[in-house]
Amino acid sequence: MIPNNQIILLQNGAAYFPAIKAAIDRAKHEIYLESYIFENDNTGRCISEALRRAALRGVKTHVLIDGFGSNSLPKSLIDSLKSAGVMVMKFRPKISPWTLRRHRLRRLHRKILIVDQELAFVGGINIKDDTDATGQTSCYDCAVSVAGPLVEMIRHSSRRLWSRLAWTHVRSYWDREDVRPIFSTEHRGHMRSAFLIRDNIRHRRTIENAYLQMIEQAQFEIILANAYFLPGSNFRHALLDAAERGVRVILLLQGVVEYRLLHYAALALRGRFLDAGIEIYEYHKGILHAKVAVIDDHWATVGSSNLDPFSLLLALEANVVVDDEKFAETLKHSLEMAIHIGAQRILQRNWRTQPICLRLLSWLSYGLVRFMIGIAGYAPGKHSIHE
Repeated sequence: MIPNNQIILLQNGAAYFPAIKAAIDRAKHEIYLESYIFENDNTGRCISEALRRAALRGVKTHVLIDGFGSNSLPKSLIDSLKSAGVMVMKFRPKISPWTLRRHRLRRLHRKILIVDQELAFVGGINIKDDTDATGQTSCYDCAVSVAGPLVEMIRHSSRRLWSRLAWTHVRSYWDREDVRPIFSTEHRGHMRSAFLIRDNIRHRRTIENAYLQMIEQAQFEIILANAYFLPGSNFRHALLDAAERGVRVILLLQGVVEYRLLHYAALALRGRFLDAGIEIYEYHKGILHAKVAVIDDHWATVGSSNLDPFSLLLALEANVVVDDEKFAETLKHSLEMAIHIGAQRILQRNWRTQPICLRLLSWLSYGLVRFMIGIAGYAPGKHSIHE
């Protein structure tokens, strides 16, 4: 935890996109942008034009997108960015939906923007429209803006990733500048916060361990909102243990079916959670895309990491953790409003009357997901984080 930061919650694109566009337009020296999805829609074109303007006025502008998530981004838009001087790279551009090899499944799932070593944005919001045809927000998602000493840690992480990929693939983009973190002593606020990543080198379990530590220490309340919730046994047992010792555990989960296999696999875990007294709410107002938590009214996290095999075992993820009562109160209020306005509670008595075919489908889906994890090279074992 690093003190003296100012962290502001940004809910949905209505707050996030104007904030990052304004930051890009104010940039004077450098920009690092990472996104899993960068769409060629109104939002994508608006942000790309802001990036072009920055590069044209001499700002060193870096854009890193995922080869799978941003596969539909047309070459014409990328060429337009490059013609203005924006440096654009794709993370693992070779994709194959039919292979389970780990190196093809590992994706850049982070959503980060750093501007001039002064301001950073971290969260779960991709560069794409999140409104419907009527202009209404069609999902629930969160990000944060960060000012203070933590910004340099975020920048350090993005610079290291950029430099590694540039040296490997596009050496003309390689920057020889020293990438050691320089911790700023400038105070921007009073919040203690941390920047956590998950990668396939030194930080394989950092985000999951932060969750587990706080769940095990929780005294009265845990609220988790997660788009794709299929955690391993360690995580499940931590939640069950918390409920057993009297902690109120609330799960806000996806109610709209996006990816059928993961959706039905996740249903297999609900019975045991409900039996333990854990409250489960399904979000139906739109797409739940948030990956956030509040524990004991002071610890909170916002980021890109889901609690499923993809995020916990394969993808590059980034979360910000904040230990601050006011920030936790703001996020908790947002979650409570999402539950009140857009979610339905799953009751134990109703769950037990589900058709046998649905329960069978859920367990078959769960078994298939675990089988896929195994043949991808992450079979359960003594070093596995899932069993």
